[in-house]
Amino acid sequence: MTDALRLAVVGNPVAHSRSPELHALFAQQFGMTLEYDRIECPAGAFVDTVNRLRETGYAGANVTVPYKEEAFAVCDTRTAVADLAQAVNTLHFVDHGVLGDNTDGIGFIRDLTQRCGVEVADRTVVIIGAGGAVRGLMKPLLDQNPAMVVVAGRSPYNAEAIAERFADFGPVQACTYLALKGWQADVLIHASPAGHAGRMPELPKSLLKPAAPCYDLSYGPAHAVFRDWAVARGERPVFDGLGMLVEQGAASFERWSGESPATDAVLQRLKDQLSQSS
Repeated sequence: MTDALRLAVVGNPVAHSRSPELHALFAQQFGMTLEYDRIECPAGAFVDTVNRLRETGYAGANVTVPYKEEAFAVCDTRTAVADLAQAVNTLHFVDHGVLGDNTDGIGFIRDLTQRCGVEVADRTVVIIGAGGAVRGLMKPLLDQNPAMVVVAGRSPYNAEAIAERFADFGPVQACTYLALKGWQADVLIHASPAGHAGRMPELPKSLLKPAAPCYDLSYGPAHAVFRDWAVARGERPVFDGLGMLVEQGAASFERWSGESPATDAVLQRLKDQLSQSS
């Protein structure tokens, strides 16, 4: 374990991120000194940003939308999980270069199944969105033995690439948002960035089965549009992605520090902070 860590979250947008507060709470559990920055990275500047972080003494960085696939490309070595996902959300700057990991999947499944109590086995799971975040979720989700995972994107190309990538691990089908007509979700996962722009993708009115649980990877104000859309279509449990943030962050923190933080009290602190800020 190191007594001091210098870290950052890199993305665009990133002002909403609770990662600095999250990792500060983790560091407090071990009496560690932590500096954690939000870095909003303009398009085309991701590689230069990573190089600058390495050169100025950062231990690593979390990566959020839209750079998880660019983060995969910038790594010198990657974990098996990241290699399979072809997306990276955790950069660790080590002696031999940049090591890439993907903790999204483990964080997502821990929150969805253990904390939220959502059953996936033998159910049709529909995922809205086909970006780097979805790549990180697929293997852990398929390990839960769903009847089908439908990945829907604005265009067919990214969704089809994901379906092909993970076809050996379980039943996956790709389609566009428009082609979702005819599907009904037992569980709906919202993984598009649309909430950050205050909007929702156009989805069929019949997409949700009665009482189907809905889970949004976003949290805070970006979650509000999806939450309102879901509850307007019938009474059902709707979860935001704050628990996923905490769980994937704990896995990242362990990679950097060698310490495994407790998460329940940290999640409650973040919920309280979001409630006060709203």
